Formats: sequence, C-alpha cells, structure tokens
Amino acid sequence: MSKQKAVDLTKLGVGRAIAVLTSGGDAQGMNAAVRAAVRVGIYSGAKVFFVHEGYQGLVDGGDNIRPATWESVSMMLQLGGTVIGSARCQDFREREGRTKAAYNLVKLGITNLCVIGGDGSLTGANQFRTEWSDLLADLVKAGKISAEEAHRSSYLNIVGMVGSIDNDFCGTDMTIGTDSALHRIMEVVDAITTTAQSHQRTFVLEVMGRHCGYLALVTALSCGADWVFIPEMPPEEDWENHLCRRLAETRTRGSRLNVIIVAEGAIDRSGKPITSEQIKRLVVKRLGYDTRVTILGHVQRGGTPSAFDRILGSRMGVEAVMALLEATPDTPASVVSLSGNQAVRLPLMECVQVTKDVTRAMAEGRFEDAIKLRGRSFENNWNTYKMLAHVHPPESKQFNAETAFNIGIVNVGAPCSGMNAAVRSTVRIGLVQGHNMFAVYDGFEGLATGKIEPIKWTDVGGWTGKGGSMLGTKRVLPGSMMEDISVGISKFNIHALVIIGGFEAYTGALEMVAARERYEELCIPLVVIPATVSNNIPGSDFSIGADTALNTITTTCDRIKQSAAGTKRRVFIVETMGGYCGYLATMAGLASGADAAYIYEDHFTIHDLEVNVQHLVEKMKTTVKRGLILRNEKCNSNYTTDFIFSLYSEEGRGIFDCRKNVLGHMQQGGTPTPFDRNFGTKMGAKSVLWLTDKLRECYRHGRVFANTPDSACVLGMRKRALLFQPLADLKAQTDFEHRIPKDQWWLKLRPILKILAKYQISLDTTERASLEHIIHQRGKSH
Repeated sequence: MSKQKAVDLTKLGVGRAIAVLTSGGDAQGMNAAVRAAVRVGIYSGAKVFFVHEGYQGLVDGGDNIRPATWESVSMMLQLGGTVIGSARCQDFREREGRTKAAYNLVKLGITNLCVIGGDGSLTGANQFRTEWSDLLADLVKAGKISAEEAHRSSYLNIVGMVGSIDNDFCGTDMTIGTDSALHRIMEVVDAITTTAQSHQRTFVLEVMGRHCGYLALVTALSCGADWVFIPEMPPEEDWENHLCRRLAETRTRGSRLNVIIVAEGAIDRSGKPITSEQIKRLVVKRLGYDTRVTILGHVQRGGTPSAFDRILGSRMGVEAVMALLEATPDTPASVVSLSGNQAVRLPLMECVQVTKDVTRAMAEGRFEDAIKLRGRSFENNWNTYKMLAHVHPPESKQFNAETAFNIGIVNVGAPCSGMNAAVRSTVRIGLVQGHNMFAVYDGFEGLATGKIEPIKWTDVGGWTGKGGSMLGTKRVLPGSMMEDISVGISKFNIHALVIIGGFEAYTGALEMVAARERYEELCIPLVVIPATVSNNIPGSDFSIGADTALNTITTTCDRIKQSAAGTKRRVFIVETMGGYCGYLATMAGLASGADAAYIYEDHFTIHDLEVNVQHLVEKMKTTVKRGLILRNEKCNSNYTTDFIFSLYSEEGRGIFDCRKNVLGHMQQGGTPTPFDRNFGTKMGAKSVLWLTDKLRECYRHGRVFANTPDSACVLGMRKRALLFQPLADLKAQTDFEHRIPKDQWWLKLRPILKILAKYQISLDTTERASLEHIIHQRGKSH
C-alpha cells in the first residue's frame, strides 16, 4: 500500500471514457465486477460504455458498444455468467480485427479499457495496447480518422480483472468465479457422498481444470477425498498399486465409500492423460468395487455467485477503475488482484509470464517448481493434502514421551460451520505426528468435569462437511472452574490444548494464561483457532464460520430482493447477527447490494437515518423501486430494528411500504462452505505442527513446562499469511466491553458499499494499492 494525498474521486474521471468488456469463458462474479466498474466510473464523472459479446463486440462496434447507466447494472449482482455476453473472437487475433476495434473506440473517445477474462483475454488486451499507436497511424493513413482524433486518443490504458473458475492465473490468490465453482462442486460431492455410503460405492469425480488443479485440490481437501489427480503434480510411477492399497485401507477402517477427485487435465509422470474412465477400470479390475464416474462439466460455471465472488468482483471493479483513472502513458497494463485480503495491482505481462512458466515447468517435468510457481496459497493446500491423505494412519502405539504428547481439543462459544473440519485435521495431523489426541466435550465445562476421551482417526471421518460442533460447545468461561480444570488436565495428562471457538475461546484462553501462576498444570502450550460467525477475534482478519454465515445471509437477501422487485415500492429491513461486530452486516451489504448497513463501529445519528429514508424516496422515482437495509443486532441500543422499521414506515408512507426480517440462528447453521472447510482444515493442521515444535521446546526432565507469553497464541490470518500471535500481545488490541478488535480491516470497505448504493461521499484514496512486481518476489523458476 502506498500513502498518497487524498483526491476528489467525483472529479477524477471528468472528460474520460471507460469501456467494460467480459471475454473468454464466463465465471460467476463477473457481473459484480461489471456493476462496480460501471458505478464507480459514473461516480467519478467518467462516461462508461458496455462492450457486448467481448472482443467480437469491440471489433463489430455499432450497437455492441452502448452507454451504461446506473440503473442498467441493477439486479446484476446475484446473476451468474455475464449479462453483457462473452465470445471467443477469432477476428481480434488478426491485426485487421484490432484495427477495426481501435476505430470503434476512437470514434467514441474511449481510451480506457477494463477487461474481465482469463489470461488469453488479458494477453490480447496487452497486445492491443502495445500496437495502439501503429493502429491509429494506419487509420489516419487510410483516412478513417483525423489526425486530431488520433491525438485525442494517443494512448490506451488497460486494466484487467481475472475471471476464471480454474484459478489458473499466477499472482492472485483467487480469481473471480473460483469460489462459486467450488460451491457448485461441493454441493454435488455432498449429494454423491450420501448415495455412495448407501451402496458402498467408489465415486470418481472429474472437475474442470485443464492446466490447473486448484479446483480438484481444494475439493479433495474440503471433502476428505482418498486421492486427487492434478496436472501440476502427477502421481509417482507405481501409483496404481498405491491407489488401490489406499482405497482398500479406507474400507478396512470401516468407511463405506471412496472418493477420488480428478482434474480434467490430470497426467502421469510421462505426460500421458489420466482419465476418469481409466481410474474406474483400474478400481473395478483390481478391487472389484462398485465404481461410478461423475463428470461435472459446465455445472461448475453456472448458478448464482457466492458471497466471496460478489465481494471480490465488487472490490476488483472499484480498484480497476481507480487504476485506470490514475494511469499515465508510461504505466504498464496492470491486473487488479487479491492477495490475502489486500487489493493489489500487478503488471499484467509479469503475471502472464509466471503463468506460462508453470506450463513450461510441467512440460519439462519440473513438478515441484510448478507447485511453487502457482503461489503460496496453492503450495499450502498441496502440503496440507499430502499430510492428510498420503499417509498410513498410525496404529495405536506405545507412548514415547520424547516424540509423542497428549493433545486435547475443545470447542468453545457458539457453534459455527467449519469447526468440525478444524477438529478433523487437528486430530489426524496430531496422530500422524505421533501424538495421542483427546476430545474434550462441551467446552471448558467438559475440561473441568472430565468429559475427555481419546479420539482416533476413524472417529472424525466425514466431519469436514458437517455443520455445528460434533464435540459440543458451551459459552461458559473457565474462571470459576480453574481448579477443576487443572485437575482434569493433570488426570488425563494433557500436554497441550487446541481451543477452537469465538470470543469466549479467546477470553477463556487469556484466563487460563493468567491462572498459570496459581496452577502449574496450566503451564502447557495452547493455541486458539478463531471460529465464530461474528468474525470478532483479535489477531485474525477471518474466522472459521463467517463465510458460511455470510452466504446464508446473502442467499436470504437475494430472495427478499426478488420479493421486493415483484411487489415494487417495498423496503426490507433485515437484522443480522454479529454481536457488536458489524462484519456480517457490512459484507452482506456489499454482497447483496444493500442501500445501507447500520453497524456499531460506524456511528450513526437520527440525521443519518433521515438521509437514508430520503435516499430511498429518491430511489423510488427511478426504475429500481425496492430497498434493502441491513442492521447489525447490537449497532445501537435505542435505534432498534423495530424503531428503524417504524421510522421508515412512517416517513415512507404513500411512497413505499416496509417489511422486517430477523434472520436469527439460521446464520449459525448449515453445511460449511468450501472456504470454511478448507480454512478450518489448514488452521487445524498448522496449529498441531506449531504445538509439536513448542512441546519439544518445553519438554524438560520428563515433563512439559510452558509459561512464556509465546506458548499461548492465537492462530490468525493477517493480510497475506497465517500467523501465531501471543495472547498477551493481543490484549492491547481488544475492546473487551464490546467483544471486538480495536482495529478492523473491513471498515475500509464501507465507503465502497455507500458509493455502490449511490451516496455522494468522499472515498478515502490515501491508502491504495500500488503496482507490485511478482517475478523478483518469487525468484527465478529454475
């Protein structure tokens, strides 16, 4: 991020024209990006144009390039695919086609192009930009444009957003559409799992990914598959025997099904394709299992975008317009992207180069390099998968105090989706590390009353897709039971503790650390894994469960908006969970296109409420005759949901009518989303590896003794990495009264919510993404 002086965004685009196009394969979330680019472009004073049918529309011109209005992108957010159309264009590959495209842009005075597509589409855009001066010279020579027109359009700015369900573009953690594709895949996997269990079947699922195994890899992690085939890392030479042995072992341990995930581009070490049918024949011939193949195909591209893709598309759309408006003739064509939760701008051709390097590494058999070049996120996923899948589950072995320890796992606070995935990976990685794993039932209370039992490999089978908490969870804090807890820890000889939960888990862990000076038994390493729908744990930008809750709210809001669109002139007021933390209300507001989201952190007065009502009154005069207001449950003790409902009803009388919905505990339930399953799995694995190192460090004279601040940590996602932060250091960053961190990253997204809802506010652009280079960051590929 670079600090720059604030600029008035509403004047930044005056006199400029921006064209937005989608190209290549469609992806869910493209519409969110188009909507944000159009609205921020208009907000900045620029003229904005749609280019229909991708590059073909750019070449054909005419009615394909049309002015965009604020209302024309309404109700796009929840639609899959791309409303403005996409096409594979042969004409644009030829210089003649690009000359026609340049002519069409010059005649409309467009010198800024926002392209949403895959690496092929973005490479084409860069070539167009590189040739721009020559194309204009040809047009002047041919007498099609005047020298004056050529001068006015002397350079072309290009910014790309990557829309691709394969997540095959290097330099970005997630491309637009990937998360939604994972949602579609997991819906199918969950459905298939139930039928496979009934008949004791083996299922081979083929997912998209011709050159990239991301979808296959994350699916395998999210459903606990027995095996995954991906192009970046072909299996070892003797894979047929290894696979059959592994499937047989799974059945021997009592499992009634096997799941094998195959990327469509899967290959063996010699580069020959590995097909789903080939795997099916192998399993049937060697093991005689009833085996079925399911090829998911274009189902993965369809359906409504997930909350993550809508927010990603919206953030990228805003960032793309900012990048275009700030560009100079010397700025290289860039791509806006996400790294962790940070918006970044990267030189387009560097990203394309690294993406090509991956393909070359695979072709040359340098598979380890291919995994590294894909980026840290992909590499972490692969390493976690290897730890969980490619091992022989350890049998119960003799306790070896030098290498094996007793690790307890406890769930604390309110239940949320993804907790079970974290427990499963914690248990299994712990067993692989040679430890004895213990389940603590019913939170800290179970620790005090001795509800502690050994938990084995098979006990956690199938847990990734289960919502709620299988261990049981309570909000009770340990303070009043500390003596009983120390007795429980001593009785079961617990050497370390993994605490998975929300704010109670965090404060409970702090209480345990404070009690170390009174109870020696509490001098053990412990780690807190944030898991709460509220996303209010200091030390982590995200917590397990928040993504599932966000999708539940977003889906409900979609249905409510549909109802409002049908009846017209109706405003819905929806109350969300979150305690004092406004994360859910703000992010759901972004994902569902809300008109306002009231939260505790962003103080509001009766005057603000009046402004919002007036805004809706004006909105009812347009073609968009509906409103959606979100309210966080504890945003204000006086301005309750009932009060806001009554106020809007009274002030809107005769213009619009109101309805209210309190979403309640449905936000804590449901099947975990792919993000929460994967996040929980990685957090669990990382926490046990950290505890293993800590335990070895703290093991002296036949016992574990840990009382340093860094032996009790929160494992959190911070910007771009998973970090262990001592609980003691996080105290200063916590507002204990309101159970929220003092500094919350997502508050910076609230102006985007307001601008996209057409409020005239000042957008703070003092801290914005600057161009970063990725080639020297990663080092040479070989």
